[in-house]
Amino acid sequence: MRALMRGTLTDAQARYWLEQDYLYLLEEIRVLARLAWQAPPSHRADLIDLAWNVIHEELPKHIAMCERFGAELARAVKGPATSAYTAWLLDKAAHYGVGMVALLSGLWGYSTLGQQMTVPSEARFKDWVESYRDPAFPALARRYADMVDEVTVEPRIATATFLEGMHHALAFWDIPQTAP
Repeated sequence: MRALMRGTLTDAQARYWLEQDYLYLLEEIRVLARLAWQAPPSHRADLIDLAWNVIHEELPKHIAMCERFGAELARAVKGPATSAYTAWLLDKAAHYGVGMVALLSGLWGYSTLGQQMTVPSEARFKDWVESYRDPAFPALARRYADMVDEVTVEPRIATATFLEGMHHALAFWDIPQTAP
């Protein structure tokens, strides 16, 4: 993460992370669909809107960013952190409330991180960091937090799920020094 903010990631490291994030986004759509299917009517449109946004807004922007670094999305393979994170999210989404907490952990973490990140001067990295600094991101995290507050999840389970989700989100930033 520090290398991203400094603009010092190697192209191989950037490609690896971007490919992993692309694969994560594809799985996030599945998680959102699973949650929307179970959602109370007051949450359903928000979840469907977010899935639509990932498909029609976030993925096209992400793909354009990937092209700047020569990422080969059609050949991308999930790394260990991405596999563990996405499998965990999909599993947690089997229970609506727990799935919402699981998704909120990453969303909250990334939106908070985005507001604290320093924007590097190198153009490719600048656009990347600025995507995390978008003011819509913390607003979305707040809406998700409100939705989580509206569902019943046993507090011990919610806390454990949130913390495990943060662990996965942090592990996602571990880019191998010699990225494939």
